[in-house]
Formats: sequence, structure tokens, C-alpha cells
Amino acid sequence: MLETDVIDPVRPASTRDLANAIRALTMDAVEAARSGHPGMPMGMADVAAVLFTKFAKIDPSNPAWPDRDRFVLSAGHGSMLQYALHYLLGYADMPLEELKRFRQLGARTAGHPEYGHAAGIEVTTGPLGQGVATAVGMALAERLHNARFGDELVDHYTWVIAGDGCLMEGMSHEAIDLAGHLRLGRLIVMWDDNEITIDGATSLSTSTDQAARFAASGWHVLRVDGHDPAAIEEALRAAKADPRPSLVACRTIIGYGSPNKQGASAAHGAPLGPDEIVATRAALGWSARPFEIPSAILSAWRAAPAKAAAARRAWEERLASHSSKAQFEQSIRGDAPDELGRAIGELKLRHATEQTRVATRVASQQALEVVNAAVPFMLGGSADLTGSNNTKSSAMKPVTARDFTGDYMHYGVREHGMAAAMNGVALHRGFIPYGGAFLVFADYARPAIRLSALMEQRVVYVMTHDSIGLGEDGPTHQPVEHLASLRAIPNVAVFRPADAVETAEAWEAALQLGATPSILCLSRQATPAVRMAHVAENLVSRGAYVVQEAPGRRDATLLATGTEVKLALEAADRLAARGLKVAVVSMPCWELFERQSAAYRAETLGAAPRVGVEAAARFGWDRWLGERGAFVGMSGFGASAPAAELFAHFGITADAVVERVMALVGEAPR
Repeated sequence: MLETDVIDPVRPASTRDLANAIRALTMDAVEAARSGHPGMPMGMADVAAVLFTKFAKIDPSNPAWPDRDRFVLSAGHGSMLQYALHYLLGYADMPLEELKRFRQLGARTAGHPEYGHAAGIEVTTGPLGQGVATAVGMALAERLHNARFGDELVDHYTWVIAGDGCLMEGMSHEAIDLAGHLRLGRLIVMWDDNEITIDGATSLSTSTDQAARFAASGWHVLRVDGHDPAAIEEALRAAKADPRPSLVACRTIIGYGSPNKQGASAAHGAPLGPDEIVATRAALGWSARPFEIPSAILSAWRAAPAKAAAARRAWEERLASHSSKAQFEQSIRGDAPDELGRAIGELKLRHATEQTRVATRVASQQALEVVNAAVPFMLGGSADLTGSNNTKSSAMKPVTARDFTGDYMHYGVREHGMAAAMNGVALHRGFIPYGGAFLVFADYARPAIRLSALMEQRVVYVMTHDSIGLGEDGPTHQPVEHLASLRAIPNVAVFRPADAVETAEAWEAALQLGATPSILCLSRQATPAVRMAHVAENLVSRGAYVVQEAPGRRDATLLATGTEVKLALEAADRLAARGLKVAVVSMPCWELFERQSAAYRAETLGAAPRVGVEAAARFGWDRWLGERGAFVGMSGFGASAPAAELFAHFGITADAVVERVMALVGEAPR
């Protein structure tokens, strides 16, 4: 039976009234859109009402102030919960009109919460589990920032609402394990334990004791009736007081208030329907018209952020007189200091002078020595491949549960969790995160990489062992299709540098891309210098450039990336001996090349026949090669053998390039 509570316009609004306002707005908006998910917002309305009126340090009048609490709706399908809260709390960009346009083109109220669409949305959610894992990064960033600037400037919590689906996703294990290991006590997850999925009862697909799972990972676990405001408040206070991350298992009824659909999968992902809404209003004692909130209830909601607003003003006063104000604000902006450009320039000069011959993963570590010395708010890491990815510069020290002054994360074998956590760090602000893995395992991290791009976050993925050049580990570890698949993601800059100079430039370019994630694809095997004359300009930032021009009108143009640029140069020299004029173009970043003018692209590519050279799949290359183009690369999976033997076996050689060019253009006239 429901606890019916008829609205009395005279008495003060109760917590149940505040929760019912969320339920009513959810029903109305989903019905108006003819689509949406009413079940979760209606089930978790009581928890949300307690959280936002008694705990959350969030000020809608200044929704981006750095020391605010973060709220992550990991169960993003229940987006009307967040939109209703934003209207009720008084966010200026969330009037009733936006709720009435729920799920419509151009509305701030998208089907799932989208970062940047509306103030106060801290992260794009919807892919289940991503919110929980991203929140781990936010809570991590809070502790790291606190270790540098103290409680006076950094002292906040990360609150998460997650559903059964979030906890079923495999990445949830990576996330909760890492959070428990680091004892991220400012992270509190409220689990909507309604025992319902789309297919029906959760018992159809799982029997996991989630509370035991979290406890085994070092979390503080509480259970509470998710419809008892007093019990919810007590549980959240206990969670804040515990030094461990907390799971508050909120036993709820999906679609709470709906007489005929609550507690069943029918309430999950479809409008309740006009008749059921009438019945639900009666059951809840809610007599207001659609999209109408009684004044006493709305006033109570609008008064809720007053304490947070006072805390924000006091924080601003502390910041104004703080000795570290400039450093704090720089870390929040994330601006790369001028020293970086000068230091990269000096490194490039040294590489060009010494004609450095190293694997580009080693060149990356050499670049990081410069980057991490010049940029004080870098946060490095690796998914248990530090020595292989070469992601730790000499002065870095590990982040541990006992010491958050470190700047290097040992993420463990958790590529997906690492990538999502880096998204959270980037969203939180204060640090520029980068993390390493083998390129082939970018597939494990791909959903989080996609969200980096969608949310326009500067996250740098250091992906080494970028081709068959890794050798004996064989086809399970040799990327073939990965470059193509990563280049297919919108707003991702995929760098594959050819030598030490290009690697240094790639790092500088990646850090200058403030709204684009970058993937540095780096070799295991050593590669000779390509750029032997120092050029001050960052040529990698052009995306592609002529590394060796033909003496006169071109007979052919070779386009290559990474370690195959040197192979293309060798082929060009052999073709020159046959009297052919062949240019070589290095294409370290297609995405940046696309941003150049049409005239520059045409000049770089030339009008002569083109041959692409890359130890990867051809997919995507034909846009650059044209109808008369040819390609030297991989057409299937690799094999286990020494790298040199593999390049010969798969025909990725200078001789093969020469043959392709000769087939296209024939012998030069004598």
C-alpha cells in the first residue's frame, strides 16, 4: 500500500511532498515526449529529495564553482530525475519549458544527461556503469587536489545514483576495486536496488550479493529503505562519516506511486499512460495539474541550496586571500604554461642534432620528462604496463591510499576503468590525465574513449606496441584494425609519430587540444630519425606534411605514418635511382590534417598517384589515396615471430612499395 499524503497548501512541505514533485514532473515529461524512463526517477525520488535538500553542496546560482559536490546519475536513462531536480532547485537554464521539451531536438533535456547541454550535468551518462567508473576519477581528483591545496580550497564529495544495470556491467568491478583500494572516502554510491531490469526480475540474470561484493573491495556498505526519508538521512550521514567509499543500498520500488505498474519492468522504459497517471496522482495525493508544482513545495525546493550558496561565498573569500590562488586557478583552467613550448623546442633540437634512434614509446618517455617538468598538474598512469608503455617520468611518485601527493597512478589491469577514471579526473578539473596500455587493448577502453570525445575532454591515451612490430607476442597483441576503428570515432586525435621529433611534437599538440582526447600510438621497436633538420614549427600539428619533396614535378607520392615513414623514405630513394621523382608525406594525425585548408591539403597530397604505407588495415586510407592509389599494409591478422621477419613475411617492405609505385606509374622516361 502507498502512503497517501494529500497536499495541504497551508502546512509546510514534507520530504515526501518534495519527492512527489519529482515523480509528478517525471510522469508529465515522459508522457509529453511519448518516450522515456519514469521508473527509476519515481523509485529514487525520496533518496534524491533527501540528498539535495540536506546534503549536496551544490549552488545553482554558480553551478561550476570548483569546490561544489559532484552528482553523477550513472543510471542515465532516469534523466528526468536530474532535470526535475534542476528545475526545482532553480537552475537558470532549466525552466519548465525545457521539461516540456524532454527528448526533443535542441532541448537541454536530452534522453540521457549530456555534459555541456545544461549547467550542473557533470558527466554524460547512459552507457551503464560509465557513471560509476567516471565518478571514481572525480573522487580521485578531489583527493589529489586536496593534497595540494588543503581543506580550505578542496573539500567536497562525489554522489552517485546507480542502478542494477550499472553494477552488472563488468567495468563496475574495475571501478569499485580501484576506489576501495585507494580508500576514496569522498565517494558515495546510492544503489537503486529495485530488483528489476528490462527483461524482468534481476533474478533472471544475476544472484550476486552486491553488498558483499562492495565490502570485499573495501567499501563501507549500508542498507536502507529507499522510501523512508529519516532512514535515508541517517544512512547518508553515516556514509559521510566513514573514511571508506560507501555503498548505500536503497531498497526501492520502481515506478513508486503507480498503482498498476510499480514494482514491474513495465514501469522502466515507457510512459505510464494517461489513465495510469491519473491513478498515480490519486495514489500520491497529488492534485496539481501537469507540470504544476504547488508554491509551498517549490519554495521549499528553491530554499534548499541556500546553505551551499553561503558555503560558496565563504570559499570565494578564502580563495581570494589564499597564497596559492594563482596556482589553484591555473590548475582549474588547465592551461599549458609557456615553458612547455620552449622545452619541447629544445628537445626537438637535441633529437634532430643527435639523430635519435629509439622506439617511439621511449621517445614518448623522453618527451614526458620535459612535459611533466613544465606542466605541474599532469597525472600519469598505466594499466599495469608502466615499464612497457614508458609512461612514468623520473620525478613522478605513485598515488596511494596513504599519500595523494603523488602524480602517477597504478591503475592495475583495468583498461576500461582507467579510461573512465581519467574522464572523471578531466571533468573534475585540476589535472591533465594520461594513461598507458597496449594499442590492441584500446578495445577494452573504447566505450570510455568514445565518451572522452563526446564530452570534449582532454584525455591523453598512450597506446604502445602499435603494430606487428611488437613481434613475438603474436596476433592477440598485434593491432591491425585498431587505427581505423579509433580514427572512426568523431573528435578523437589519433597520433602515430614517425620518430623522436614527431613524438615530442605529438605530445605538445595533444596538450594544446583542449576539447579533444588524443591517442598516441607508439612503437615497441626502435626507429631511425626522420626529421634530421631542426624546424621550430610543430609540423605534427598540421596533421600531415611533406617530409621529403620530389625534385620537380612528382611522379608519385608516398603517404605513411609511424615507423613506416622511414620505410617510405627508403623506397623513395630507390625509386629516385630509377629516375622517378617521388615525394614522401608523413601523416601522423589525420584528424589535424582534415582541419587544414583545402589548399594546404591539396599541395601536400599532390596530383600524382599515391601509395599509402602503414602496418595496419587499409580501411580509411582510400580517402587519401584516391582512385588511382595503392596500399602497402596488413590484410589480415599478424603472427608470432621477430619483428623484422614479420614485416618481410607480410610484405611491408621498401621493395613492396617500389613495386606498387612501378605498377602505377611505370619506368621513368630515359
